[in-house]
Amino acid sequence: MRRWKALPGSLDDRVRQLVVALRRLKDRSGLSLAALAAKTSYSRSSWERCLNGRQLPSRDAVEELARVCAVDPARLLVLHELAAEAWSDSRPAPVTEPRPAGRRVPGRRRMLVAAVAVPAVVLAVALLLTRPWQDDQAQPGNLRATASPSLFVYMPHRAHPCNVERQDGELRAGYSATRTALMEINSTGWEIVEAQCLLKYHGYDPGAADGAYGERSKSAAEHFQKDHDLVVDGIVGPDTWKELRR
Repeated sequence: MRRWKALPGSLDDRVRQLVVALRRLKDRSGLSLAALAAKTSYSRSSWERCLNGRQLPSRDAVEELARVCAVDPARLLVLHELAAEAWSDSRPAPVTEPRPAGRRVPGRRRMLVAAVAVPAVVLAVALLLTRPWQDDQAQPGNLRATASPSLFVYMPHRAHPCNVERQDGELRAGYSATRTALMEINSTGWEIVEAQCLLKYHGYDPGAADGAYGERSKSAAEHFQKDHDLVVDGIVGPDTWKELRR
């Protein structure tokens, strides 16, 4: 698997979450950057800039990556919308010519803009509020109805409750049904809250169940892996998930 460069510290969390999601999807596909370029409309260098946080990928690029990896692009497009907003906020406002005195935007044009903008906002809010974004491997119904996660947004110092129960023969905390997601330093997401709760349940303290995979979570995972005769690398993958779910 490719060893990714650390993302710039100045990168907005909303952009970081999109880039991490795209990196994870690429890693799961097993495609190199060259292979990705061959299967999409974007060059290897473009993908390298986007996946290292130096350039915001276009909406079309996100859709093409989802298509190549055979996944539903809906979640990625919501992340992209949030990232695009953050990206534009961090850029200086463009200089524009002042509008001539007395010039007005025609009322019909204003109404048209509003008619297009309002449904788009309503759709985005509906997606965020009604769809429980799950890991690609999660099956409908696997998550407890009382803990259906929405789009994950990391908030420093906010810990989520851990109520681990055994369901269908395996342990679950209710945040993700994944058994395969790869997690390493600087990852964020509901699957990380799930792993942190399961580590804590087994007696390995990852710190707060905040959904951010930092050094303390990695150390807990390494001790868990060592005690369960797994490869000790601090990366939570399928083998570690299997033991966490026991």
